[in-house]
Amino acid sequence: MNRAEYPHRIVLGSGSPRRRELLSDLGYTFSIRTADIDETPPPGLEGRQIAEFLAKHKAEHIETAPNEVLITSDTVVWHNGASLAKPANRNEAIEMITQLSGDTHQVITGVCLRHDEHLRVFSDVTEVKFKDLSRPDIEFYVDSYYPFDKAGAYGIQEWIGMIGIEYIRGSYFNVVGLPVEKLDTALLELL
Repeated sequence: MNRAEYPHRIVLGSGSPRRRELLSDLGYTFSIRTADIDETPPPGLEGRQIAEFLAKHKAEHIETAPNEVLITSDTVVWHNGASLAKPANRNEAIEMITQLSGDTHQVITGVCLRHDEHLRVFSDVTEVKFKDLSRPDIEFYVDSYYPFDKAGAYGIQEWIGMIGIEYIRGSYFNVVGLPVEKLDTALLELL
């Protein structure tokens, strides 16, 4: 099916340029609406729970019209039992990437689809292993790519991903910010 002919109006509830690009690359036509909300999860939640909670929380704060399908999502980098959020500054970014260096972590993206009053929440998990990164490489990346809008302080599609990722298990696109394989299937199931 030509995704440009999808019968429902799609609203992407995200300001992320990476999510916009991925949804566009799938072939869907969509508009964008965002919610200005507190993205602090309640205490006691872990990786997948955090990603799904925040995706649903965003969906609950964006208005839609009949026949619109709202897509919201949130990506969590989960390492050693803790969530690595977006770094506030250069030092935090360097510290986060240093923690990930030579180790494995999970990237979890939660997605919420809302059509009329029906919600569907799901997530995808990708395991990512960084090789041992040198301090000069980490500093070069942070100073050149400014990863302050990315959970875990890195973008796999950027230089650090090209030189630093030893392997991934799961969806590459999930790490970029949207599990497009699962999302496409879920959108088609609404037909």
